[in-house]
Amino acid sequence: MAEGKTDDPGGGSAVRDQLMEQLNRQRTAFRESRSGTDYAERMVALKAMQEALYKYRHEYVEAVSADFGGRAPEETLLLEIFVLIDEIRHTRRHLKKWMKIKWVMPNWQFLPSRTKIIHQPLGVVGVMGAWNYQLLLTFGPMIGALSAGNHVMMKPSELAPRTAELMQKMISETFPPEYVTVITGDVDVASAFSTLPFDHLIFTGSTRVGKIIMRNASEHLTPVTLELGGKSPALVAREFPIGSGARRIVHGKFSNSGQTCVAPDYAMVHVDQLDTFVAEARKVIEEFYPQLVGSDDYTRIATKRHYDRLVSLVNEAREKGAEVLAVNPAGEDCNAENRVFPPTLVWNCPEDCTLMQEELFGPILPIVTYETTEGAIDYINDRPRPLALYYFDRDHERTWQVLTETISGGVTVNGCIYHLPQNNLPFGGVGDSGMGAYHGFDGFNTFSKKKAIFHQSRFASTTLLRPPYGFLARFIIGTLIRNWPTLDLVRRYRKGK
Repeated sequence: MAEGKTDDPGGGSAVRDQLMEQLNRQRTAFRESRSGTDYAERMVALKAMQEALYKYRHEYVEAVSADFGGRAPEETLLLEIFVLIDEIRHTRRHLKKWMKIKWVMPNWQFLPSRTKIIHQPLGVVGVMGAWNYQLLLTFGPMIGALSAGNHVMMKPSELAPRTAELMQKMISETFPPEYVTVITGDVDVASAFSTLPFDHLIFTGSTRVGKIIMRNASEHLTPVTLELGGKSPALVAREFPIGSGARRIVHGKFSNSGQTCVAPDYAMVHVDQLDTFVAEARKVIEEFYPQLVGSDDYTRIATKRHYDRLVSLVNEAREKGAEVLAVNPAGEDCNAENRVFPPTLVWNCPEDCTLMQEELFGPILPIVTYETTEGAIDYINDRPRPLALYYFDRDHERTWQVLTETISGGVTVNGCIYHLPQNNLPFGGVGDSGMGAYHGFDGFNTFSKKKAIFHQSRFASTTLLRPPYGFLARFIIGTLIRNWPTLDLVRRYRKGK
């Protein structure tokens, strides 16, 4: 999901020293607060963030479009600004309930003692965002961290510099730097950022870079949440209307030109429906994007390097015998200079092609055929666990089979992507697609310490289980494990000693 990260874990000692100074300022401010921000302060901070996002919404549209070289304003407003504001609303609505002390039942043997759980802030949370949804993937985790009472340092991706600069400006106007701050800079800054001893670090990006982040964080035993990517399948049951399936997959795949971590990476259709699916997908693409270069609705590829990579993927597949269809309704000149990459369908592609092995992160949709549901499930399970899975079917029993026999970060049934913005669902990967989760309560929970508290009663039965152990203690032990012959074993053991 992210490019341009360095493999150098240090990022330069001078850069790291400057970042460490900022981290220490935030740590000091957190310690002085004694227990992090209280409920009222968190509510004020979240409200301020909501108002700032609304105030800067048009500037963000322009900045994001400039970073991409062209991106639909509606996509930025709908897929980033709205989702963030909606999560803030949800968080403010439920925060008081999330922060309540949770009394739980102790083991009966310890009655009348009491047990409870409280959520405490961790301290300073580091957030490393990704360029493809710079706002959503940086500010989203921040919302969870603030709701849990933490201070936050953020490092947006250097591959979307205009957006990062605007984020820094907005945050500096909204919060004091010892509470929330945005760090901008190149790959050396990003690398140094990942080595800081945060109380929690969340990274969104590629699996390759995620391994580096985890290695850097391990030096300080910093807990990490990794939101990575992978090849998310879109499986269409033979009985599902193929036209409807194609329409929903095309929308999910080609929004933001496929530069979405949860975009369908490949489609799976029944072998008898391949030609029909290709025809339907082409028709929908032409309907959605009658023009590409001349359209404000079709997003450009973020960098020339990424564009060249997509070209090489398609060329390799074509050379190895795959069928390739680049859908360009107006016959425009799509090239590396304008960074317009046409929606491309690929089928009959050999499995050893790179586009069948790596996350595509672009407007290329491989189409894989299957003969049985079991065969499709085996195909998915033979590969690294994806961040998302999409299944199209109206048969409940078969749907349940696919849901329970596959493992993925999340699932949308009969659609694509829509599980991601659900405030009551955790968002996170599994295996190669990541670890940990956030959004809504799960964000509050991830950035909190669930502290277990036991209040021992003055009349606790545990006072009877102290040395020197006598008959009563042995009798209680035997009763607790519900194995009366154990009394004899205890006696024999004591005699043997």
